Amino acid sequence: MAETKSEVQESPGGTSYKEMEENMGTPDVHSVGVKIERAREIYKAYAGVEEKPTKSEVLGWYFYGLCSYFVHTVLIPIVFPLIISQTVFDPPEPPQGWSKSYMGLECKPNQTRLYEGLIHRSISNSNFSSLEWTSISWAGGLILSAPILGILSILLDYGHNQQLIAGVATAVGALFCLPAGFVQKSWIFPPYVAAIVVANTIGAAAHARHLGLMIRGHIGLTIRKSQFPDRKTFASWLSLYSTASGCLGAAILSSFTYHMLRKSDHFTALWVVSIFSGLIWGLGMAHIFSTNRLTSSLTTSSSSNSIPKTHVISIFKYPHAAGSLAGVFLSSFTTMCIFAAGLLYATGYLCVKPVTLLYLWLTYFMFPLVSLPLAHPLQQLIKADAVKMQLLGFLLSILTSGFGFYYRQDNWHKHHLLLFAGIQSTATGLLHAFGRVLWLECSPAGKEGAFSVWFSWVRALGTCAGFALATALPGNIGIAFGTAFCAGIVGMLILIFGNISSFGGAKAAGHVIKSEKASPVLELDNSDADGVDVKVGVEVKVAPGTVEV
Repeated sequence: MAETKSEVQESPGGTSYKEMEENMGTPDVHSVGVKIERAREIYKAYAGVEEKPTKSEVLGWYFYGLCSYFVHTVLIPIVFPLIISQTVFDPPEPPQGWSKSYMGLECKPNQTRLYEGLIHRSISNSNFSSLEWTSISWAGGLILSAPILGILSILLDYGHNQQLIAGVATAVGALFCLPAGFVQKSWIFPPYVAAIVVANTIGAAAHARHLGLMIRGHIGLTIRKSQFPDRKTFASWLSLYSTASGCLGAAILSSFTYHMLRKSDHFTALWVVSIFSGLIWGLGMAHIFSTNRLTSSLTTSSSSNSIPKTHVISIFKYPHAAGSLAGVFLSSFTTMCIFAAGLLYATGYLCVKPVTLLYLWLTYFMFPLVSLPLAHPLQQLIKADAVKMQLLGFLLSILTSGFGFYYRQDNWHKHHLLLFAGIQSTATGLLHAFGRVLWLECSPAGKEGAFSVWFSWVRALGTCAGFALATALPGNIGIAFGTAFCAGIVGMLILIFGNISSFGGAKAAGHVIKSEKASPVLELDNSDADGVDVKVGVEVKVAPGTVEV
């Protein structure tokens, strides 16, 4: 049979195409596909492309907020002072008697005794009250946590055990909640409180860093200016709902504290509250060990030993970040000062009924479950960034502290207390949620850990300072509210005249590319400010049989 035309057709060199195909052989399609996929993975790693957060990851992140937010809002400022007050001798009778408040209002003797146990100086040769002893323990924990966070900042950014760090910190903090009643002595509580403060600051830093990684995974490492509203919307949504879930956990613990205070043996009952809080906190490890978002793809090739020791202070090279740090401190100081001073005044001077105190706690912790989710569409409507929403939070705090200072000599009615509790709780939620968003906008990629430890520690420092001021002079609410008022104004002035903005901070951090026409892949350079190679240019060429990277 004669050969077909295709079989005898020759190439320009005189060789038939059939012979050329036989010499070349059949291409290995499978091998080429594997190489292409490998090249894509390498390209994604160097270009900063990460997996988008799944619904389970986001819900788990909310769950950790629910299991840990109450530590600095209820456990340390409320539960531990009450436990410490039960370890000292009964306070002497106040000048007005057990059945009168300091404003001369009718009061139940057991309620007055509880308040006197908190403010009476009967610890360490009568130099400190239970509230002041808590402040000292809190400050000791912050001093102890500072060098630890400095070391962990490198491990969070460049190590491979981020889950282990957060998990161990949470486990240690939860364990120190359990033995609070083994020794009924006041001297044992500073180590307990200090360990819990250290664990909480480390856990909060890891929690904030994880938010930065989820934002980067959902939006991308670098985006155009037109895409920045999407990043702002997603970050605000996550932070607001996490804060709301944390308020739910605080409401649960405060309600349980009220229930246990009705028992005759207050010390044992409050010990049960401490154990219960430790168990809830420990449940947060379910999120920590269920996520696979470990190390930034920008820093996997760097060894933690090669990172300069100045990595943790690199934030001061970013003016927007330094300015937002001042806002974090002042907001946490203002909100805790108002909360602690108002609560003590309502208990010892207004002598509100115990059930009214429960309503006050529930309003303060439950109202953000409604107000914070509603703040998100409000933000979209007025097209506000994190700075403007923080200004709104400061305005609400100034409103609360201003009214409290002006009417400090009056008898506040129940509906007044509940109204301003709702207003102030919204302010607290806004300041925390958007302060975290602004902070992460100013955090360069690959430095979320170093920036988050600052956010966590300064926030705890401001909270401790506000608590110490409010409880040092429990009878002089004018000083506490007046100082909070001034701190709120200073915070607003820093945000306004410091030229701090979400977009400016994100642009300075390298999240927003300079030109709309530029590629969203990294504007590549060889090293960051610390001299660490974190950005590498990649060119991918795919030929029929080879892949070059």
